[in-house]
Amino acid sequence: MKKVFVGLSGGVDSSVAALLLKEQGYDVVGAHMKNWTKSLPGFACPWREDYQDAKRVAVQLGIPFELFDFEQQYFDKVVQYMLDEFKRGVTPNPDVMCNQEIKFKLFLDMALDRGADFIATGHYAAISHQPSAVSLSTAKDANKDQTYFLYRVTEKALKKTLFPLGDLTKKEVREIAKKAGLVTANKKESMGICFVGKVGIKEFLSQYIETKPGKIKDQNGLVLGEHDGAIFYTIGQRNGLGVGGGLPYYVTGKNMTKNEVYVTSQLDDPKLWLSKVRLNSIHLINHKLSTINHKPLLVRTRHRGPLVPAILEGDTLTFDEPQRALTPGQSAVFYNGQTCIGGGIITL
Repeated sequence: MKKVFVGLSGGVDSSVAALLLKEQGYDVVGAHMKNWTKSLPGFACPWREDYQDAKRVAVQLGIPFELFDFEQQYFDKVVQYMLDEFKRGVTPNPDVMCNQEIKFKLFLDMALDRGADFIATGHYAAISHQPSAVSLSTAKDANKDQTYFLYRVTEKALKKTLFPLGDLTKKEVREIAKKAGLVTANKKESMGICFVGKVGIKEFLSQYIETKPGKIKDQNGLVLGEHDGAIFYTIGQRNGLGVGGGLPYYVTGKNMTKNEVYVTSQLDDPKLWLSKVRLNSIHLINHKLSTINHKPLLVRTRHRGPLVPAILEGDTLTFDEPQRALTPGQSAVFYNGQTCIGGGIITL
């Protein structure tokens, strides 16, 4: 009997993943990753509630349960990375880094050391096994598909990973949980930053990065008002600017040295639309760069964003048509049909 450690987050998705694997005959162990426990002013961290829910599910399923304390490693690998990137003036994606460094590296290695044959999570994604390679594929539920956040996972890790929810919709997962009477069946999905529950990114960053007010300038160089910290603003952002007097304004860029944020009132402003971007930290799951260079790709530049045609030439990605609000620090993820090939981090 193959042993699988399932990352039980305390939510319905991972609960159903564990249930399905047990029904399929695996020797299932529930594992809760304690990544973040700190509460912030006005926001209580829900980690204890999530931990208890994960433990209750393990009891319901009759499986062993373990706590993996990754809090220090999580801060070092994910939180510090995020803080450093925001200080540089870009908008990082901590979920991508969490998958790369914690779930599919640290957790995987520890589970294998404890005798696991596989790890499993409640991600909406699928794994395809071909004679020559193992690849990452999109989920049946296109609205929930999470391959955008998983593109930096290695082929080596995928060979030891199971995604039981790949062929299910969110609605079907809820129905399975309700039918089984799982305590997480009706639990709401957590929103906000991946590790601090309901707290917003601005409130979180304010605890760690000292900011100061600066000028907000429009496309003509006119000062419209003041921002409360350039790190809080991202390309394409419209809400929360506090300027305009009724006109909509969109962030087109910022200068961290001058501590200035630049906006435009014109939705067709060329600074908002780019046909070409450079990428760094390109990661391919089971391809070599030479095999996709100068060839048509489908690219997603944000979670749930549309797949758009583009061509990769070295570290330069050229789109067939200009794309709006391409954001430094965010990922451009490559697809070939249903297969997620990999991707890179946008650097303008």
